[in-house]
Amino acid sequence: MKAKRKWSGILLSAVMLAGLLAGCGGQPGNNEQAGGNEGNTPTENAGGKETDTANDTSPVTFTFYGADEHPNWQKMQDEVGKAITEKTGVTLDAEFAVGDSSQKIALIAASGDYPDLISPKGGLSSLVDAGAMIDLTDLIEQHAPNIKKMLGDQMKRLRYSEEDQSIYVIPTYSKVGGKSFEAGGGFSLQHRVVKELGYPKIRTVKDFENALKAYLEKHPTDENGNPNIGVSLNADDWRMYISVTNPAFYTTGAPDDGEFNIDIDTQEVTYHFRRPAEKEYFRWLNHMNAEGLLDKESFVQKYDQYKAKVASGRVLGLIDQQWDYGEAENALKSAGKFEYTYGHYPVTLTEEYKETSFWPTGFMAGWGVGITTDCEDPVRAIKFLDFLASEEGQVLINWGIEGKHYNVENGKRVIPADVQKRKSEDTTNFQKESGIDFYTNMGLHYGDGEVDSTGNYYTTKFPEQIVAGYSDAAKETLKAYGATTWKDLFPQEDEFPVRPWGAAWNLPVPGDSEFKVLSEKLKEITWKRIPEAILAKPEDFDKIWDAYMAELDKAGVEKAEDQYEELVKARVKLWNE
Repeated sequence: MKAKRKWSGILLSAVMLAGLLAGCGGQPGNNEQAGGNEGNTPTENAGGKETDTANDTSPVTFTFYGADEHPNWQKMQDEVGKAITEKTGVTLDAEFAVGDSSQKIALIAASGDYPDLISPKGGLSSLVDAGAMIDLTDLIEQHAPNIKKMLGDQMKRLRYSEEDQSIYVIPTYSKVGGKSFEAGGGFSLQHRVVKELGYPKIRTVKDFENALKAYLEKHPTDENGNPNIGVSLNADDWRMYISVTNPAFYTTGAPDDGEFNIDIDTQEVTYHFRRPAEKEYFRWLNHMNAEGLLDKESFVQKYDQYKAKVASGRVLGLIDQQWDYGEAENALKSAGKFEYTYGHYPVTLTEEYKETSFWPTGFMAGWGVGITTDCEDPVRAIKFLDFLASEEGQVLINWGIEGKHYNVENGKRVIPADVQKRKSEDTTNFQKESGIDFYTNMGLHYGDGEVDSTGNYYTTKFPEQIVAGYSDAAKETLKAYGATTWKDLFPQEDEFPVRPWGAAWNLPVPGDSEFKVLSEKLKEITWKRIPEAILAKPEDFDKIWDAYMAELDKAGVEKAEDQYEELVKARVKLWNE
């Protein structure tokens, strides 16, 4: 294995590399990969060096870049990380995104110097165009039995495109099999709010608004005299999607397909902001701002400021995903302020709509982890990824260490009460020490509800264990609403048809395509106009919205819709060949 190097050091600066980005061609590199056999037969790796492919656990370091933030990363010195290294010999010299990763992925692609392993999310096309990615097809076939077993007949969904049927990434943002048992989205309200109001119906945006208004009238400030906040939005960088714009389709009966709505029958594509119902959702946010129920700093605050407000307990309601504000909520748990933590409600614009958090995608492939052409030992790298996909690896990354994080009693894995208490109430510190859930998105993984060869669940997210992790405040709220878990309140998967394209937000888009340019223009317009419309005087809302629609037309929104429709239909065809 090559000596460890700080590959990101040559990325210099965005300014110095601007010329490289402009001139970065789409010529693919040599992605051919020598195969080799299992056992003790030497094989030639991508760097031309022979390695023994038997179960080699000698120390090796792979550089890794992940396009998601990971602020609590412990450099694999947590308990699960150390166990992974003991089993595989692999240590990751990892770097993770800070904010929007798209520019960084483009810089990596342009630099010609790549980490050994990379999880680029939506930036894969720029790396493929640069010839940075290895085709994993033969590596999986010859060295990854666990990945093959887990994927089964879904392997064909890993193909990059109809024209290029290489496999460049192992899907890590898609669960294999199973189903979600817990809701982490919807609209969120503190338990103290609904309790004081006698657990009112929370079904529409008006219900949500009325609850906030009624509570603020009784409690305009916290115990220290600081003003309570009705609802705060997180609009810092890419989180604008999560907290500001995505709820417009969740609340109006459309699934999450990124920035475009796709007709389930015809596959006709519409830039989702052009749906009339979504205009009314943003009109409601405009109304909330006019009523003083919306945090006035929503569109200027940074992510850390947003989390600090949530952690203070002053924010009564959120329109966000739990994974986005979870760190702040964990601080409330650590302080014992469980009544200040949040329940999840299936809020829609009006009752004619179903909230769509659980609209099924099927196995959607798409985003994941790949091996680059700079990796000198791709066989060891794929075997590392294969270990994470093994039964042993799946139990380790989800449950932790037997005898420390769980016990086996009468054939069943059980989390001891003291461990569960720490896991539920001191979540951040527990995760830092244990490493549980740190490695899920680094490899292929089973969905919740899937069972292993012992009859135990692979993950700890099954109803009994989910309930065991709830605070008394959460249980009291759920009981009042006649539910056991938050998901019980939401429309279920079987109420929607499975989308044959999976989730369109992870469609591979050619890096040099006209669509890429058009979609960026549309984003710039939307991210300017949506805040403007929300913060305007109510009497100016329609005028601003009409100007927004006209600007989209001028920027080529219909052309973008037509081109995206071609991509959607191409994926459906590829997956059904």
